[in-house]
Amino acid sequence: MTTSPSEPTRLAVVGAGPAGLAAAVTAATLGLDVVLLDAAERPGGQYYRHPAPGLGAARPEALHHDWRAFADREAALRAHVSAGRISYLPFHHVWTVVPADGGGWTLHAVAGPEEAPATVRADRVLLATGAYERQLPFPGWTLPGVVGAGGAQAMLKAGLVLPGRRILVAGSGPLLLAVAGSLAAAGATVPAVVEAASYTAYAPHAPALLRNPAKLAEGAVHGGALLRHGIRLLTRRAVVEAHGVDRVEAVTVARLDRDWRPLPGTARRIPCDALAVGHGLVPQLELATGLGCATRGGADGVAALELDAHQRTSVPGIWSAGETGGIGGAQLALAEGEIAAHAIADRPVPGGLPRTRARLRAFAGAMAAAHRPGEGWTGWLTDGTDACRCEEVPVGRIREAVSEWGARDARTVKLLTRAGMGWCQGRMCGPVVAALAAGSSGSADVGAERRPLSCPVPLRHLAGLPPAPGAPSDEVPPSGR
Repeated sequence: MTTSPSEPTRLAVVGAGPAGLAAAVTAATLGLDVVLLDAAERPGGQYYRHPAPGLGAARPEALHHDWRAFADREAALRAHVSAGRISYLPFHHVWTVVPADGGGWTLHAVAGPEEAPATVRADRVLLATGAYERQLPFPGWTLPGVVGAGGAQAMLKAGLVLPGRRILVAGSGPLLLAVAGSLAAAGATVPAVVEAASYTAYAPHAPALLRNPAKLAEGAVHGGALLRHGIRLLTRRAVVEAHGVDRVEAVTVARLDRDWRPLPGTARRIPCDALAVGHGLVPQLELATGLGCATRGGADGVAALELDAHQRTSVPGIWSAGETGGIGGAQLALAEGEIAAHAIADRPVPGGLPRTRARLRAFAGAMAAAHRPGEGWTGWLTDGTDACRCEEVPVGRIREAVSEWGARDARTVKLLTRAGMGWCQGRMCGPVVAALAAGSSGSADVGAERRPLSCPVPLRHLAGLPPAPGAPSDEVPPSGR
């Protein structure tokens, strides 16, 4: 494993997904000294996830779209590492970034399976931390066999395994089409894709769609895969309950009104032995919000970073690219990573990159608006449904905190019920807690809560940190005798 550099570096990039990889390679090409830190074993992030080497996958590229964009940058990364222009640190999970004495930044990380402490000094930092899945709970969602839609795809890409043999795909967003096609191509039976939104919601955004013919073609490819495998597309419907004893055996699907409220009398039961469900993605902002970077409410109802034309955050010396600025996909992340690298290197940004970003951001905005959860989705929750799986907090307790104890925001609900205090730190239950506290699903604070640590950290790491400037000393003062 590459060791952390002992001297400050010009640029530290956190995350080796599409945005971070593009930024690191471009910055090194422009002459910057770069350290690339990533929690995973290999570069590529969640999008370009690799099968484990021991599985002997002959054609991993068959599981990915636009593999060449990644392969070219991975080859460039290896070349820069060999030339000493990039220090690549896999298995380094950065848990905080703090101002360094004398200027610049200190990045603290948990390194390797042994969880060793690691630090990196940098003049400037680019955050490319990606996103995680957005889950809207329903009765039975904790049954074995119920997995995230992206999680099912990750199982296939990384482990070459399927979560079941008859897999229903449900939720909202274009990722569902890609997941269903991949699962069916791998041999699974996919009876249907259950989409809560309606594709007619794209109609007001026709100009953004027409500016992105490649995206339309990609959608046509996914649609063709559904037809080829006999997969039904059921729109304006949602899984409102999962049934089973030891694992999921069937789900109940109901038609929704325009606000995503289940319509009485429309429920139907669909047998399955696995359910892949997800409602899009949430930007992973813990490091950025811990630094005080400003956020904005997105069209999808979750928070994203406020970034200027050069990918700068509101905190001087901190840049960001990719999903942290709003969910937009790998191609947009690649463009934003390159833009940020040019800006950090004080070089002119090639004219085509801002145009590409604007075009893809417009398409991303159309997707976010079309698939944003309606306010009525909480109508399929029962009081006994677990909202927070980590702490086993049911929806009824959260409703009680709101109606009886006066909670009006997610933080107050957490203090009263422990919802969001578990291992995932609210990543899974954040949308439901915010929705129940605010009375709607449109709360823009989902994913924006400020936390001092972005991942679990051994106490010995915290105990070994030097005291902050101006902190009181724990030494016993002299008695004066």
